[in-house]
Amino acid sequence: MLVDDHPAFRKGMAALIESETDLRVVAETGNGSEALDLFRRTRPDVVLMDLRLPQMGGVEITMAIRKDYPDARVIVLTTFDTDEDIYRAMQSGAKSFLLKDTSEEELSATIRAVHAGQQTLPPKVAERLAAREERADLSERELQVLQLLTKGRSNKEIASALTVSEDTVKAHIKHVFTKLDVQDRTEAAITAIRFGIVHLD
Repeated sequence: MLVDDHPAFRKGMAALIESETDLRVVAETGNGSEALDLFRRTRPDVVLMDLRLPQMGGVEITMAIRKDYPDARVIVLTTFDTDEDIYRAMQSGAKSFLLKDTSEEELSATIRAVHAGQQTLPPKVAERLAAREERADLSERELQVLQLLTKGRSNKEIASALTVSEDTVKAHIKHVFTKLDVQDRTEAAITAIRFGIVHLD
């Protein structure tokens, strides 16, 4: 099953998959919330999942599918390759993480490997994942503070937006600096964007 919101990419990917004698596309959609219903109806052996989708992201869909079908096999196929994207995708239960410029041979081999029950990652992706796993997770509140900090908000503005005291904001920022191993707000913002912890929409 293909889940990607670019029709031309889906069409090309379907043609590529169908050119392999042992592979077949049983369903496709470009809509996040539709993907779950489609999975229930078609029960595909393997899902190729993009990360950024309308209505519901690839990580959320993967988690929802695996909640109902723990044996579901999902391969994330995306253009987004930050450490955080890789980490969140694998945490959600995906069996592999590939970039859209992956060769036809590697894609086909990964589909077959995942179908056989293996978890497989390209070496560079595996390295990025290992580096990310060494970093402590930010709490939900710390993420909110970091997001606002990245947008250039002052402590006072962050406190007002989150309806907490400025002292609480300062404490959260201190924790964020420690977890990201940074010294100041600018470094925190740059690190957050570089690693994909915060996405600038």
